[in-house]
Amino acid sequence: MNLQSLIKNTERPFVIAGPCSAESEAQVLAISESLSDFSALKMTRAGVWKPRTRPGSFEGKGEEALPWLAKSRAQTQLPFCVEVANVEQVEIALKYQADALWIGARTTVNPFLVQEIASSLEGVKIPILIKNPINPDLELWIGAIERFQKIGLDDLTAIHRGFSVYKHPIYRNVPMWEIPLALRERMPEIPLICDPSHITGKRDLVFDVAQTAMDLNFDGLMIETHNDPDNALSDAAQQIKPSDLKNLLSSLVMRTNTNLNAKEALNQIRVEINALDDLIFEHLKQRLLLSEKVGEIKKEHHITIFQQEHWTKLIAERLKMTSDYGLSQDFVRKVLDAIHQESIQHQLRIMNRK
Repeated sequence: MNLQSLIKNTERPFVIAGPCSAESEAQVLAISESLSDFSALKMTRAGVWKPRTRPGSFEGKGEEALPWLAKSRAQTQLPFCVEVANVEQVEIALKYQADALWIGARTTVNPFLVQEIASSLEGVKIPILIKNPINPDLELWIGAIERFQKIGLDDLTAIHRGFSVYKHPIYRNVPMWEIPLALRERMPEIPLICDPSHITGKRDLVFDVAQTAMDLNFDGLMIETHNDPDNALSDAAQQIKPSDLKNLLSSLVMRTNTNLNAKEALNQIRVEINALDDLIFEHLKQRLLLSEKVGEIKKEHHITIFQQEHWTKLIAERLKMTSDYGLSQDFVRKVLDAIHQESIQHQLRIMNRK
């Protein structure tokens, strides 16, 4: 099986579903049976080894569960994938002929582990799905992908599962959509799948995140599905029932990449946007020239570059005006921070000029 080719040649969304953890043979087979008639479902998943945050939690059934997944495959004719976090787990998963392996976020964050796993698979043709690292580091994610490419594995897929933060009010893992979109820009040949279960941590938010992923042209979804989610042994709050998955998939609004009827109208608006962008950057250029004049005065009079009182006042004044701009406070703050950092760099060059 070439998973990358299958994803690219399947009508969106390419769906991977199954329980967070394989808990028993009866559970695995019951869920598989419930999912077997979903036309969008192309692969099943189940955690066999669970990297839990703290000891004492359910850490999976290990090798015992792999025959259940193999039996599920025979029952549904659907390939299955499992997470592996070290070389020993790779060897066991291959022994039971897993159709694909995924590298979890807690593993992707460690280049040593990723390299060991990649090296152990040299010469083995198997699809690899690579989740983003738990921290928002695009280069680390790309680096994990490249480690498999370097040993000759090119059937690779990226999974976006959000990024860890401390006590976020909405998400278990913040989506930070700009990072997977940057990955797609850098590596357009790599299919991109969203895992809304781990992003939300709450089943009632799964649909909204899945819809956003489709609106951003992701290739597919990985959704944790359990026949009795409230009593699941791991991640109970984020799993949905097979019937809810069916409703979710039927409710998704699917949009196309291109529409010839809209092309001309879009092109006309984009001409106007480009003209405004030219003006924005020309004004930024002029602003930074003024920052350099400020730097000259500070250098002459031995004044520090960063002026806390002035900066605090400027931020407060601009944030008060965000409703007038029709912009969010978060966006205005990010723009001001970026301009401020660039201004500091220009002033530093003036300050340190011989």
